[in-house]
Amino acid sequence: MKLIRYSLAIGSVALVMSACSNANGKADGYGNFEATEITVSAENNGKLMQFNVNEGDLLKKDAFLGYIDTIPLALKRDQLLVSKAVVISKSKGVLSQIDVLNAKLKTANINKNRTQNLIKDSAGTQKQLDEVLGEIDVIKQQIKSIEIQNAPVVNELRSIDVQLQQLDDQIQKSQIVNPVNGTVLAKYAEANEITSFGKALYKIADLSSMELRVYVSETQLPNLKIGQEVTVKIDDSDGMKSYKGTIYWIASEAEFTPKIIQTKEERVALVYAVKIKVANDGSLKIGMPAEMWLNNSEAN
Repeated sequence: MKLIRYSLAIGSVALVMSACSNANGKADGYGNFEATEITVSAENNGKLMQFNVNEGDLLKKDAFLGYIDTIPLALKRDQLLVSKAVVISKSKGVLSQIDVLNAKLKTANINKNRTQNLIKDSAGTQKQLDEVLGEIDVIKQQIKSIEIQNAPVVNELRSIDVQLQQLDDQIQKSQIVNPVNGTVLAKYAEANEITSFGKALYKIADLSSMELRVYVSETQLPNLKIGQEVTVKIDDSDGMKSYKGTIYWIASEAEFTPKIIQTKEERVALVYAVKIKVANDGSLKIGMPAEMWLNNSEAN
């Protein structure tokens, strides 16, 4: 088995190096198709009450696929709402006292203005004004004292509101919503199973557009640029099937390929990775081998 793998690796190097020249009908690059795969995981703990996913399904972005049991979260939320109602009732009693004192303060300020006007008309005394000012100071101190007593109640209300927001977020995340358009590649869970935060549920990838990663030699780099159109070929029952492709990424550093080759002699094969975007008509699959042909050098 090791001999077979070694032979295949040597063959891969030979294919890459043969891309240096297409004078004999050789392709300019060889590689395999890839796609950006996304593993969707559970964002909460509990039982999968519903999970409508099957391998091969074509899913739309934001599609609702199922949910994790939210009964414990809903019960806890109801309990917090009851606690909040109790705290609010306490706070209302305190606030009513402050309203009464504010009414007294308003009356005291009217008396102060009236007394000041009487003094201007020599119909009032400074003693009367001092008594009113003293009453105002007492009322303000009472209001301040009650507000200090009410501060823990206000903080408790804020704490309950934060807990409610956290529960609402957990309930929201109990819904399994598909993040991207794509095809389900693998399914890792079934309905009625117990899942946990971070556990993989399924894998999805957008296969409408595939990425072909090929390797080219340094001498070929001057002939390649971002946005350049190339021809991509795959094996077909009638020979080779051609697609239009566009180069959208070229590696800035060379690498050794294939990576499993470790001997000094074979590690001298330096190549550059190039990624090509190809529209998929349904025939292209992840891992499928393909060839890249530069349009000005494609063999007929």
